[in-house]
Amino acid sequence: MFSFFRGSSARVALLVLGMTAATITPIVISTPASSQNTVPSTTPSPATPSATPSPASSVNLSDVSSDYWARPFIQVLADNNVITGFPDGSFRPNQAVTRAEFAALIQKAFPNQNRVRQLSAGGFGDVPAGYWAASAIQYAYETGFVAGYPGNVFSPNQQIPKVQAIVALTNGLGIAGSTTGTSTDLSTYYTDASAIPQYAVNSVVAATQSNIVVNYPDVKQLNPQQPLTRAEAAALLYQALARQGRVQPIASNLPAAQYIVGGTAGGTQTGTDIVSLAASSNSFTTLTSLLKTAGLADILQQPGPYTVFAPTDQAFAALPAATLQQLQQPENRETLIKILRYHVVPGAVTASQLSAGELKTYEESAVNIQIDRANNQVSVNNARVIQADVQASNGVIHAVNQVLVPPDVNISQLNQPPTGNTDGTTPNVNAGRTTLGGPSYIGGGGNIGLSGNDTALGDSNFSVFSKIGLTRNISVRPSVIFGDDTLFMVPLTLDFAPRRAAEVGARTFSISPYIGAGVAIEANLDTDFGLLLTGGVDVPLGTRFTLNGAVNAAFMDETDVGLQLGLGYNF
Repeated sequence: MFSFFRGSSARVALLVLGMTAATITPIVISTPASSQNTVPSTTPSPATPSATPSPASSVNLSDVSSDYWARPFIQVLADNNVITGFPDGSFRPNQAVTRAEFAALIQKAFPNQNRVRQLSAGGFGDVPAGYWAASAIQYAYETGFVAGYPGNVFSPNQQIPKVQAIVALTNGLGIAGSTTGTSTDLSTYYTDASAIPQYAVNSVVAATQSNIVVNYPDVKQLNPQQPLTRAEAAALLYQALARQGRVQPIASNLPAAQYIVGGTAGGTQTGTDIVSLAASSNSFTTLTSLLKTAGLADILQQPGPYTVFAPTDQAFAALPAATLQQLQQPENRETLIKILRYHVVPGAVTASQLSAGELKTYEESAVNIQIDRANNQVSVNNARVIQADVQASNGVIHAVNQVLVPPDVNISQLNQPPTGNTDGTTPNVNAGRTTLGGPSYIGGGGNIGLSGNDTALGDSNFSVFSKIGLTRNISVRPSVIFGDDTLFMVPLTLDFAPRRAAEVGARTFSISPYIGAGVAIEANLDTDFGLLLTGGVDVPLGTRFTLNGAVNAAFMDETDVGLQLGLGYNF
C-alpha cells in the first residue's frame, strides 16, 4: 500500500481524506419501535445457533415474514427457546415489552449469571409471591440487570423504555465503555443523543461500542425513551449473546446488519469505510468528489487503517474563488493528490491518542497538532477539529473546518486558468497572472551592496521591485535601486514550484525559487547598459503578501553585486 502511494504516477499515495467525513454525519443508529417480549417457558440451550435461520427452523411465527427486518434475530432466538410466540402462532413483533416480560427474557437468555445482590425477604411490594414473573424479576434483580424504584416497587406492568433495556444489559453483563479506539461522543452515532438521560449515557456508550444497539428503521436514531418492542428486544438480546460468542454474528450481507449501530457483532462495519461514510454524509460531498477525481477513493476503501482530517464542504467553499474548479483540471491532478494526501496519516488515531507536535502524513510532510485539553479542542495546523472520532471500518475521521495545504503547494497559482497550448505551441502570455511560484506583486525594501561601487547596486539603498507573471513559468521582474547612480533592472525569470522551507510556531513556510537574466540600466549622464543576472526566492506570507529576497549582479564598467530584501503586495 505504501509503495503504491509513492509509486503511482498520480502519486496517489494519497489516501486521504478521506477525509470523510467529518462533520460527517454521526455514524449509525436508528429509531427503534416500541417493543416487548413473550415470556419464555424454559431455560435456553447453551448450544451456539447459526446466525441465519435455516429453512428447517422448528418455530414458525406467522407474523414474522422472511423479509421482516428483525427475522434473523427473532428466528434464531425462537429456535433456541430464548423467546417464544403466542398460542395463535404469532410473535407480535411491534408489541411493547413490559418490565416483567423483559426480566423473563433476561432469565431465559442469561440463565447462569452470578448473583451480585439479594432481594429482601418480602420482595418488591407490587410483585406478589404468586405473580407469573416473580422468579424472573428476582433473578434479574439479583444478577444486577434491573433495579426497582423508590418505595420498593418494581412496576412490572410498565412498558420498558429502550434506554432502560440497554442499561440493564450493560449492567448485568458488566460491559464497560472504552476511551480508546472508538468514540465516546454519542452524537457521533445518534442524531437524538441529547434525548438520552444522563444516568444512561455511560451504558449507552458501552453498548454502542460493543455493537449491541440495533436501530430500525433509522440506524442513526436511538429513540431512547420509546417503549421497547418485542422485535427490538430480540435484536438487543441477540447482539448481547453474539458478544458472548453464544451465537454467530449476523451475516453482513443480510439486511438486518445495516441496523446494527457500528456494524455487526463481530465489530466490522458494513459499507462504513472512510469513503463510504464521506459519500453518505451531506457534509463531505466536495471531499468525496475530489477523492474520485484524484483516483484515491479506491485506496481509502482498503483495510488501512487510516486517520483522515476531513475538510467539510464549508471548508472547501472558503478557498479562493475558482480554486476548486482548477484543482479538478487534469493539469493540476498532481497538486490535488498532494493536498489530499496531506490530510491522511497512517494508523487509526483517535482524538484522545493525539498529542501536541508534528504528525507525519502520507504526503511525507508533517501537520502540527495543537491540543487544548481545558476546552477539549484539537487543532491541525490552523484548522479546528469540529467533530472527532468518526469511526470507520478502516480507520477514523476527524472533521476539520479548513483545508490543509502542504507547505510546498501554493494554491493561489490555481486561481487563474493555466496558459499554454496542448498542441505544444508557444503558450499565450497573460501579464500579471499567477505563475508556478506564486502571484504577481509590487513592493519595496532595501538593497545591501555586496561588491562594487559603480552603481547603486553596490551600495545600501532603498529599492522598489515587482513581479509580473507572463506564463505559467515565466515572469518579468522590473525593479529600481535608488542612489547616486540609480539602477533600473529588468530581468526575465524562470519560476519554480514552491518547496517546504521552515516552520515558525504552528506555521509552515515554503519558498519559491527563481533565476533569470536581463538588462541593467544605469541612470546617469551617460546612461550605461549591462548584463544582469538574478536569482532569488519568494516566500508567500498568505494571500496578500509575498516576502522576496534576491541576489543581483550587474556587469557594467565594474561588476556590482547586491542583496535585495523586501515585501510585496500581491495583485
